[in-house]
Amino acid sequence: MAEVAPDPSPLIIGGGGETVRRPLPDSLHVNGGDGTYSYTRNSYFQRLAANVVKERIKGVITMKLDVENLFSTSNTIYIADLGCAVGPNAFDAMQDVVHFIQQKYTLQCPQSNTTLQFLVLFNDQPSNDFNTLFTSLPRERPYYAAGVPGSFHRRLFPESSIHFVHCSIHYTNAPNEVVQAYASQFAKDMEEFLCARAMEIVTGGMMTIIMPGLPNEMPYSQLAASLMYDFMASTFMDMENEGLVSEDEVDSFNLPIYTPSPAEMASVVEKNGHFSIEMLELTNPASLVDGPY
Repeated sequence: MAEVAPDPSPLIIGGGGETVRRPLPDSLHVNGGDGTYSYTRNSYFQRLAANVVKERIKGVITMKLDVENLFSTSNTIYIADLGCAVGPNAFDAMQDVVHFIQQKYTLQCPQSNTTLQFLVLFNDQPSNDFNTLFTSLPRERPYYAAGVPGSFHRRLFPESSIHFVHCSIHYTNAPNEVVQAYASQFAKDMEEFLCARAMEIVTGGMMTIIMPGLPNEMPYSQLAASLMYDFMASTFMDMENEGLVSEDEVDSFNLPIYTPSPAEMASVVEKNGHFSIEMLELTNPASLVDGPY
């Protein structure tokens, strides 16, 4: 979890829509709808990962989020869910965040008669299936909802307008061929991401980031997920042998996924300088999965 540093005027890349940035390659969205291969029906492990960190988010909000100061000028709380996709996971996460903030407000301001209102801004790529997302919004929910399409590597919201950001990051912006190149690309993408959020989050606001991670100094070959990539490679070879794809297509395939260590993530945040790290922790959702894994 990261909190906005108190300096309200740091040196930041960009300053709104007129900033010139390198062009971003096309990003892929999750499968929409609610069919057999949709994200809605194939995001159980992601839900487990979110549940593992739920108590950490609650703890950081309870201990670190100064709601009395944040809400002294407005009783409407703006929450951004970056990379919301289409399934129920986003709704569960936002329900929890709103509940935790309400609890903290009651604890910190027990004499207040102000009723907090919440607006959740669901963000994802423009090609995301927002129709399915909003069709499946819970009828009974403690917040208003709106959609904000666009890449979260760029500015999405007005300056100092967001109180809390919730984000799951799995991909870098561009594929590269070696680990060092992936690490360099990850650092560049996170720099853009953090600078954009620093402009948008109010001073004293908070952001939580859920992302794949690996222990410091662990080789990628020892990751449990590497077995999945071995299966993918084997599947590609079978597809090539069956004439479904060419050898060149297999050789040119890159999967733009990068898994940083805690030390690497801390270095990126500290170098950026716009956020303080309140909690940085590795968790293991695999222990909650039923059956072999």
